[in-house]
Amino acid sequence: MPRVLILLDVQNLYYTSRHAYQRNVDYNALWARATAGREVSRAIAYAIDRGDAKQRQFQNILRAIGFEVRLKPFIQRADGSAKGDWDVGITLDAVRHAGAVDVVVLASGDGDFALLADTLRQEHGVAVEVYGVPSLTAEALIRSASRFIPIEGQLLLGQSR
Repeated sequence: MPRVLILLDVQNLYYTSRHAYQRNVDYNALWARATAGREVSRAIAYAIDRGDAKQRQFQNILRAIGFEVRLKPFIQRADGSAKGDWDVGITLDAVRHAGAVDVVVLASGDGDFALLADTLRQEHGVAVEVYGVPSLTAEALIRSASRFIPIEGQLLLGQSR
């Protein structure tokens, strides 16, 4: 059975699905699709922690599905802008675990991950499946993936099955 590493860029998925569809990602459906016929080596969800109860409840849902949840504190800068991405952490974990898996599932539309996808495929010999909202996923990332799976329809909450 192929071994899979699943990496979720929670902030990217939240904002792109809300912007494109006014809906949230169905993480149970994403898990079911990404793991079908595969052995899960590791599954990590990267999120920003603002410390509110609703967010903690969501994090517990992710844990119940099977994800390890990694949190980074929300940082509000003096100029009003915010900082809180996991690009480096996701990249390090992907490269660190690439030798132990056959497939890396990267759920993000962030074009910064195109180089990572190329590196995983070309230097580590693993397939890279990118899950992203089609209209908000960088073309470079789609091109770099072994396979692009659009987040739409049954991968969204509130859609008819």
